[in-house]
Amino acid sequence: KPPITIPTNGIITSFTRLETVAQYLSTTNYDLKRIAVERNGDIVFKSQYEATILQDGDSVEIVSFVGGG
Repeated sequence: KPPITIPTNGIITSFTRLETVAQYLSTTNYDLKRIAVERNGDIVFKSQYEATILQDGDSVEIVSFVGGG
């Protein structure tokens, strides 16, 4: 079975099986309290991370909010 490829912030990410947004984020170093996730141009609300399954060809953008002043 070919890998599932999903561009994330312009970088191709490959998976061997379908994953939810939550499963994908658990493999990253993002601070979940300081990010927004967009899939195919639509915001994925934090309450939907566990239910949103990434499909082959989806496009994902993750934006980190950085404090400062």
